[in-house]
Amino acid sequence: MGELCKVLVVDDELLVRQGIKHLLNWERDGFQIIGEAGNGKEAMELIRELQPHIVLTDIVMPLMDGEELTKLIKHNWPEIEIIVLSSFSEFDYVRSTFQSGVSDYILKPHLDTDMLLQVLRKTAEKIPSLRNAGRDADYHMTINQVLEKLLSRYETEVEPTLIRDWFPNSCFCLLGMEEDDEAAAGKQDYPLMESLNALLPGMKAVHINGHAIPGRPGMNLYLLNISREDCDPLRDKLKILSPVSQTGHDRIVWMLGSPFQSLNQMRENYEKTFLKLLEYRFFLPKDISLTRAELPEATAQTSAFPLQDFMERIRRLELEEAFRELQEYVDLQKRSYTSDVFEFKSFIGNMIFNVIHLLGSMNYNMKPLDEAKYAFFKTIDEARHVTDIELAIKHFQMQVSEQVFSSSAPSSSNPSMKLLLDYIEQHYMEPISLTGMAEHFHFNPSYLSSYFAAHYHEGFKEHLNRVRINKAADLLRFSDTPISEIGSRVGYGDHSYFCKVFKKSMGLSPTQYRRHHQA
Repeated sequence: MGELCKVLVVDDELLVRQGIKHLLNWERDGFQIIGEAGNGKEAMELIRELQPHIVLTDIVMPLMDGEELTKLIKHNWPEIEIIVLSSFSEFDYVRSTFQSGVSDYILKPHLDTDMLLQVLRKTAEKIPSLRNAGRDADYHMTINQVLEKLLSRYETEVEPTLIRDWFPNSCFCLLGMEEDDEAAAGKQDYPLMESLNALLPGMKAVHINGHAIPGRPGMNLYLLNISREDCDPLRDKLKILSPVSQTGHDRIVWMLGSPFQSLNQMRENYEKTFLKLLEYRFFLPKDISLTRAELPEATAQTSAFPLQDFMERIRRLELEEAFRELQEYVDLQKRSYTSDVFEFKSFIGNMIFNVIHLLGSMNYNMKPLDEAKYAFFKTIDEARHVTDIELAIKHFQMQVSEQVFSSSAPSSSNPSMKLLLDYIEQHYMEPISLTGMAEHFHFNPSYLSSYFAAHYHEGFKEHLNRVRINKAADLLRFSDTPISEIGSRVGYGDHSYFCKVFKKSMGLSPTQYRRHHQA
């Protein structure tokens, strides 16, 4: 067999990359995937390092798209052939890439084994050094390819004799380790794995280097094949080599899944025990050993957080008490470590949004916090451990206190302005107008409009709409009032106009807003 054709796969969708990897028995057909990237910028770095023969790339990607990537490849490495993946709607982009020297393209809806192999072979024929490359009838998949296919839910058939040759022992375990800076710059096996091999000389360890673990891109996954006698002391030997499985820097030194007896059980074991252990880690103390056998007893699922009571404390400016109750709830979640992490993060994000919204409706200047809320949301979404959430909550509480107590509500220093704002707060559900309020306070309407604008951060109409929309948002979040009635309850006689103003203000229609915040 001649030299294998080296292929780099570039697509921002992990599932697409996984699908492409498992469409072919690559080495058998004369090809080899030497790397994968999520965007053009990552691809350029890998091309310099790996020197592929063919780059198989998506068109629409973040940071650097396929069109720009194509131009850079052809400018720097004109000998590299490029195959573009696209959808029907991106054909104009595909046409432009042909002008830069693309060899061929594949429409994603037509991406299947035969189409991919046909295009790859046609492209490989253009590469002089590969003209002798071809199909190897005696080809067998590698251990790593088989394991990666099993973990990725792709069916694969392997001769039982090969399985026995690869894995002579009767017990299996999955071991995850995250590299430190020294390991990242050095060897394929990490010092801990080398030491474990020395303690268990009969162990067979396979680094499954093509499988991405959700949420832990730096984690390396090993399949350990050991004797039944070595299975029980495995955990203790790992603890001797590294007393704790995690560091204070959020790196997981090691985590050990439950043992299983057959390779056919690997995928179920990976999904139901290994990944579950990784999920539980979010709420568990950082210094706990990450093994199923050493999990502490979990308390029962916590009851729903009393959000309305919390918001009432915020409304009364009992901030210390409100956030103390919130911390108590977080502490309960930590003891009930099997709770859903996504739901917990969503709840904290909604809480932050609601506090900013409520205090803003009370005429406190929440503009700094309103601008900072997306940074809070990002921190919460990217949190790897509950302590990250706790720090974000403390930071948020500090900023709320500063905004509320460093200066009182904007209207309090001006008694006349406070009378106007209180009147709107009491009568927003009525068809009030600037003229009507001017008559009530014996002002000239024109003067009242100028006075309002000069002494407040928004005009009369903007403020009235904001009060009404905030009240409507409260009803949508905290009540079962039909949406068709909410507009009239807050002072809008025309339902369609209410929906238009609400969406302009909140970014969502009333129906979408209720669905989002009561999910």
